[in-house]
Amino acid sequence: MKMTAIHIEEKVDALLTCLDKDVQHLQEGLVQLDELRRWVIKRDDAALGRLLEKLQMKVNDYRRHERDRQSIRQDLATALGCDLGQVTLSALETSLPKARKDQVAEKKNKIKSLIEAFRREHLKTALLLSECVRFNNRLLRSLFDMGKVEDFGYDSNGAARRHANTALVNLQL
Repeated sequence: MKMTAIHIEEKVDALLTCLDKDVQHLQEGLVQLDELRRWVIKRDDAALGRLLEKLQMKVNDYRRHERDRQSIRQDLATALGCDLGQVTLSALETSLPKARKDQVAEKKNKIKSLIEAFRREHLKTALLLSECVRFNNRLLRSLFDMGKVEDFGYDSNGAARRHANTALVNLQL
């Protein structure tokens, strides 16, 4: 019994450390979404490229962290004698002593608020990118007159005559 309690305490410590890293990842993600919007608005391709490289370098760290968290949860599930799906922060709160319960609750609330902020920032970014796509499509349509049948005629000498309201760029060879 005592060994299991010590093992659970160690795993809760590891989980709290893991949750600290989750908080850090979420905060970094918020900054990165803000940077993405800023660089898109400024049309800074070099900065967007650097941001993409930075994200690609961190992918393996995120995957490793996710595996570590799942491993800790599995160890806790085994120590508590329950299924992995039952090992949630809310469930841990009910089975821990007061001091630990408060630590877990604090981390849970911090992560919840960061996730909500992340959702808002993600939506803002998605809307900005959607508007960029819409604007670019309209611009391309107006430049190349895409999707319309070309309207032209011939003058009395047989020369082709384009109407003034047609595309800015002629796609004919």
